[in-house]
Amino acid sequence: MFETFRNAWKIQDLRKRLLFTLLILVLFRLGSAVPVPYISSEALDSMFSAGSMLNYLNMMSGGNLANCTIFALGVQPYINASIIVQLLCVAIPYLENLSKEGEQGRRKLTRITNYVGCGIALVLSIGYFFVIRRMGALSYTEGGSQIFAAIVIVFCFTAGAQLVTWMGNQIDDKGIGNGISLLIFAGIVSRWSDVIGSVQLLLAEAANGAPQYYVYLPVIVILALVAVVFVVILTNAERRIPVQYAKRVVGRKMYGGQNSYIPIKVNMTGVMPIIFASTICGIPSLIGGFIPLESGSFWANFFAVFNYTSPVYIVVYLLLIIAFNYFYVAIQYNPVDIANQLRKNNGMIPGIRPGKPTSDFITKTLNKITLVGALFLAIVAVLPIILGNVTGVSIQLGGTSLLIVVGVALETGRSLEGYMTARHHKGFLE
Repeated sequence: MFETFRNAWKIQDLRKRLLFTLLILVLFRLGSAVPVPYISSEALDSMFSAGSMLNYLNMMSGGNLANCTIFALGVQPYINASIIVQLLCVAIPYLENLSKEGEQGRRKLTRITNYVGCGIALVLSIGYFFVIRRMGALSYTEGGSQIFAAIVIVFCFTAGAQLVTWMGNQIDDKGIGNGISLLIFAGIVSRWSDVIGSVQLLLAEAANGAPQYYVYLPVIVILALVAVVFVVILTNAERRIPVQYAKRVVGRKMYGGQNSYIPIKVNMTGVMPIIFASTICGIPSLIGGFIPLESGSFWANFFAVFNYTSPVYIVVYLLLIIAFNYFYVAIQYNPVDIANQLRKNNGMIPGIRPGKPTSDFITKTLNKITLVGALFLAIVAVLPIILGNVTGVSIQLGGTSLLIVVGVALETGRSLEGYMTARHHKGFLE
């Protein structure tokens, strides 16, 4: 990967794209240090416990939510809007047709997603303001208008979310791509100091009479390294379905006769199913954080069931990851279209008849590979939660963070390799 970046830096066009992407990331981190007026972030520390949905949102925003900066909402509104629009593409024919219209349709869908994201950001900003007010974190001066403070806070959060989305789109257009993912990556990487602080805290606990942490810490580090290797291997793994093209004569020329394959990646969905599942599972606990609840009441117990550490949450989380993985693959691959394209080009899978048998074979293969990829994602996401419950160490979000960081790094490397291949392919005389 480092070799890829070094080679990309030698190409002038790619060097400009890399510098532009770096500039956007620097601006994103600078904006992460600009606080929203009228809020005392110190009063909100108790909200971001290890098992709360707000801690997940804080991780996705790179710690901006806990610090109440203008980028507090991060890319979460855009991600939620993407989930809604992708689900509606299956149900609404107009959106489904837009998804099939190529680049122009994709731009219209992106515009619609931005509008939906703006509405979601406004709703989340209003909800977060009420949480801030309930926690007593408002710090406007005496005689100041609470309505004016509410308007400033809500619009700062909403405008910050839209600005983050715009930054991600600019990286897609003028940078190296994967804009939203790179912003999440930058936010997570910027919090590595928290990891060091957690390690120091564990060592201090071990020194104060808890020697089991001397065992837990090396085990967690080893499992993290194994998980990184596991993620890299399965992210790059693919199943290749062989395809043979029959020879055909057109005029005096003969076409076809070559062998090829259909590549199907084991983890073709990346981290999107985990992000989708985390968002859906966290909605009940997020709602519970917005309203005052009496300890021991029915609703307090109900929302506690959806805590990160509860067995019900783990089971629902695992099932949603598998379901979203199948849904995402169903959107990307259409076995009937693949079979029709093979038949039009005189191609066939060895041992499989063209037409419906080919589509059935591709569907069966896709289902098997999708199940493997879904179980892989579920293990990486759920195992840290189980380990955190057993050891008492706060690593519930470690699997999600690890998948995002490794996945975005690999995807960025592949994007740069694609840019270099398009600009430096071998000529006919070489």
